[in-house]
Amino acid sequence: MPHAIDSTCPKQPVIKALFGGTFDPIHYGHLQPVETLAYQTGLNQVILLPNHVPPHRPQPEATAQQRLEMVQLAVQDSPLFTVDKRELERTIPSYTIDTLESFRQELGNKQPLAFIIGQDALLSLHTWHRWQELLSFCHLLVCARPGYQTQFSTTEMQQWLTKHQIYDPSQLGSKPNGYIYLADTPLLSISATDIRQRHQQGLSCDDLLPLSVQKYIDSQGLYRQ
Repeated sequence: MPHAIDSTCPKQPVIKALFGGTFDPIHYGHLQPVETLAYQTGLNQVILLPNHVPPHRPQPEATAQQRLEMVQLAVQDSPLFTVDKRELERTIPSYTIDTLESFRQELGNKQPLAFIIGQDALLSLHTWHRWQELLSFCHLLVCARPGYQTQFSTTEMQQWLTKHQIYDPSQLGSKPNGYIYLADTPLLSISATDIRQRHQQGLSCDDLLPLSVQKYIDSQGLYRQ
């Protein structure tokens, strides 16, 4: 969890971060690395964004409402997290750049804003819609992922990373956007696909996701087929 802010110290900049995903279902592989990231970087708030129509992935098994309720249950007792429904309310594919533009309109141009992704997403970032504009709206905070390399396959992308990468996370509060920080987060090899398969096989998932989410999955009869 993030450091408590000491009122006797100089006021620290407020840093908000967005973390999107299908969350079908949300699990500790989502939550624990982000909690560690918040501790490392001084994030004040992480806004979870369940996707409605993921552009690059198969359609979710759970409905949008079920996935929203699972996310809300998972973080209901954590002051770090809030949940935003705007992507679920779209009826068209949900692109990160559109969401960032929407938040920027609300927050203005001075608020430090970050977007959290995994190492795998960073290495495929050049395939994202309008990816070149992302750093015009936010910082990128990258969580390590098990089994993924740390180097881009092209010199051009590696140079782009080098140009924007910072090594001191305290710099994130110094301007609203434009930096990339590669965080040292726990490598948890947990996937929603594995959780769904375990449910189909009648195996326990109690150590993979919050109990409140597990109870909801059972009550809704999710992931049984």
